[in-house]
Amino acid sequence: MANPLVQDLIESGIHFGQRSSGWNPKMGSYIYGKRNGIHIIDIKETVKGLLLAKKLITRTVSQGKDVCFVGTKRQAKGVIEQRVADVQMHYVTERWLGGTLTNFRTIRTRLKRLEELETIEANDNFQSYSKKMESQLRREMKKIKRNLDGIRSMHKMPGVMVAIDVNREINALREARKLGIPTVCLIDTDGDPELVDVAIPGNDDSMRSIDVIVRELCKAIADGKQMRVETGEGSDESQASGESGGPRRSRRAQFRADDAASGRPEVDAGVDAEPAKAES
Repeated sequence: MANPLVQDLIESGIHFGQRSSGWNPKMGSYIYGKRNGIHIIDIKETVKGLLLAKKLITRTVSQGKDVCFVGTKRQAKGVIEQRVADVQMHYVTERWLGGTLTNFRTIRTRLKRLEELETIEANDNFQSYSKKMESQLRREMKKIKRNLDGIRSMHKMPGVMVAIDVNREINALREARKLGIPTVCLIDTDGDPELVDVAIPGNDDSMRSIDVIVRELCKAIADGKQMRVETGEGSDESQASGESGGPRRSRRAQFRADDAASGRPEVDAGVDAEPAKAES
């Protein structure tokens, strides 16, 4: 019986590349052949890249880090917003603002401004402002929300960046590389695999192929979160067993141990302390 993942990938048309006239020679090792002027991607290389990406994401998420998805093309927008929101990760689907990562402090400032505007809207719906000012504030709020709503809960640098189409998201990938953030990308035959750390060769123009890749990566995120929970529970249990597993000590012994740890001189348990002098 065929592997369900491989079957889903083939049915999604992920093996159809770009026209052979516009290919990137660096993608030669990922190409199986050519048919009717269109390159055919080796599905084995696609599966290999996908499994490497899932392993990287699972390990990263299990360590407490997050993943940021970047897909501003029309075919990827709806898929990312639906799939990634379900696993509570971060995404950019409208436009990558220059400095989103390298100037992250300014981005957080704009998100605070968004929270302020939403608070004003919730309190009095801008009734205390003039019509002109209300229009300006609503326009500002809409613009910030459109560009940054997907990363409003991202308070630290992501552990991995996932991009759809290396040519379109080149600015995001460059920022990630500058900051040392590992990158995963669904890359077509006209892309440069040297710009990413883990390349998943495949059709990046098909909504179905993008959906399969994002779905599998989100499963890896869910697995990483589960491992994070299990690791946290295991550490709590080991800490509890360390506290209760040893022999119980009396209050005096515990007090002496605390004194020794803090550097105060110990008091011999067999000798009474010097009695206080009687008041004259």
